[in-house]
Amino acid sequence: MKKPLKNWLLASSVAVLIAAPAISTANSGVEQLTKNPNNWAIWGGNYAGTRYSELSDINVDNVKNLQPAWSFSTGVLRGHEGGPLVIDDILYIHTPFPNTVYAIDQKTQAVIWEYTPTQDADVTIPVMCCDTVNRGLGYGDGKIFLQQSDTVLTALDAKTGKRVWSVQNGDPKLGMTNTSSPFVVKDTVLTGISGGEFGVRGFMAAYDIRTGKLRWKGYSMGPDSDTLIDPNKTTTWENGKVTPVGPDSSIKTWKGDQWKIGGGTTWGWYSYDPQLNLIYYGSGNPSTWNPVQRPGDNKWSMSLWARDADTGAVKWVYQMTPHDEWDFDGINEVPLVDQEVNGKMHKTIVHFDRNGFGYTLDRETGELLVAEKFDKSVNWATHVDMKTGRPQVVSKYSTEQNGEDTNTVGACPAALGSKNQQPVSYSPQTGLFYISGNHLCMNYEPFAVDYKAGQPYVGATLTMMPAGADVITGQPDGSTNLGQFTAWDAKTGKIAWSNKEQFSVWSGSVATAGGVVFYGTLEGYLKAVDAKSGKELYKFKTPSGIIGNVNTWKYNGKQYVGVLSGIGGWAGIGIAAGIDDGTDKSNTEGLGAVGAYRSLSSYTKLGGTFTVFALPN
Repeated sequence: MKKPLKNWLLASSVAVLIAAPAISTANSGVEQLTKNPNNWAIWGGNYAGTRYSELSDINVDNVKNLQPAWSFSTGVLRGHEGGPLVIDDILYIHTPFPNTVYAIDQKTQAVIWEYTPTQDADVTIPVMCCDTVNRGLGYGDGKIFLQQSDTVLTALDAKTGKRVWSVQNGDPKLGMTNTSSPFVVKDTVLTGISGGEFGVRGFMAAYDIRTGKLRWKGYSMGPDSDTLIDPNKTTTWENGKVTPVGPDSSIKTWKGDQWKIGGGTTWGWYSYDPQLNLIYYGSGNPSTWNPVQRPGDNKWSMSLWARDADTGAVKWVYQMTPHDEWDFDGINEVPLVDQEVNGKMHKTIVHFDRNGFGYTLDRETGELLVAEKFDKSVNWATHVDMKTGRPQVVSKYSTEQNGEDTNTVGACPAALGSKNQQPVSYSPQTGLFYISGNHLCMNYEPFAVDYKAGQPYVGATLTMMPAGADVITGQPDGSTNLGQFTAWDAKTGKIAWSNKEQFSVWSGSVATAGGVVFYGTLEGYLKAVDAKSGKELYKFKTPSGIIGNVNTWKYNGKQYVGVLSGIGGWAGIGIAAGIDDGTDKSNTEGLGAVGAYRSLSSYTKLGGTFTVFALPN
């Protein structure tokens, strides 16, 4: 066994919903804004999180003529994830730490106001996993909501940028940070927590949109009173049917009090069905990464959740990777689409997990409908048993053998996942989802680690490499590409088409009524492809690598496309944090990713820029 390195630098770690009942007047503005395609008022473009735009001025015939219209330097280095909000005439963009917010006049491109919170960098940055990113802003009730890195949730007046209220959502001294995009539903704003690599116990919290007062808080693991699970009413998929979870469904799957430092953090993306009044999201990996130290299924880490928006009560929960042995963090987004599956119409959620399986579930009941691999290199499990809902693990790729740590070689995907946090898009025109993906495998070596509040609680050494046959024997396609952009049919669980990319595609995509899908690459290209065929129609090299989400909107009769570029995030951590692990690819500073992406520095450099594109007049 190798000993863990002492030096730690995690900082650097078909139908869309249309009809909805009336919601609180405190948030009536958001509902109207998301119905107007001229705006982009929420991270996913709508409550369903489909990232689909009804705009069609830019289409498959003319996208080749797209040109940069203007750009804006954020003044911040490091990784720029997330994307802009567009509320009528104003653009709102954000930066990684120190989490500066800019309000920009679309007419003049002048800054109306800017806000930079006061944060203790010495306390916060050392406990941020996988770069100092932030995934975007929320809007509602005339306020812009910023989730600061130090866990403070702040409400700003959208017109002036003045702080209206702030609330402390966690404690960085205990390893808690936050990178998620606040999510406004009715008269509450929802946020999660980061810090699974520090033994933080995940939760979802809802705050009053006007005052910041805590409305409810539901943990990922612990007693039923903490998780807001009713053992008789909350259900899960088991034995081929929807079944009540029963009492103590979480704590009985942990050894002793390990659930108190169990992970299951909630730093991803959230969706909402106004008709069902349910919020959907995923919970992350259990702590530690060493599975021997936490026997059991470790519920409810690695799970999909449906919670009542008003009370936080859990309607249903489904665990994708019981007793996770590979850091297949389950926080990825859950877009909501109504579609026919197995000959029957369902209100579904669709989820592309880091574990390499694409899931389709009935969002009313939690019934498992589809679970298939969306990357052909996935080898850690043969399939998901549709009766039990459990993946069938291939023993040679288990990191725990006979109750002991095992140095596992060639497990696919790597801990980065077949897809990470970069959100997918969905087109009702094609009925396809568009996945920005990774294509890597890994060697995974667990080691014993003790918990100490505020200190790394990982317990594994990783090395990552491309998922090609020339690197990992027995892989199907022989490629050495680190990424791919894939079109997926969630009704059948089959790939429609897939484009290889030299590096991981870490950018969220957007699909449009013009038949075009946009995404960005780590080298810095904004790309446009045909939604039906995947044919590349346009690309433009922005100043830095793109890990931000592409958004589109309309202003003064003209459609625009905008994206933040600025290399970083887990895949770009080597450049962002200045890490070069030399010949030792097990360096835990980058959690295994630095060696796989070392050549990226030949294609792009640091720099935060917001670039806006349009067709020529």
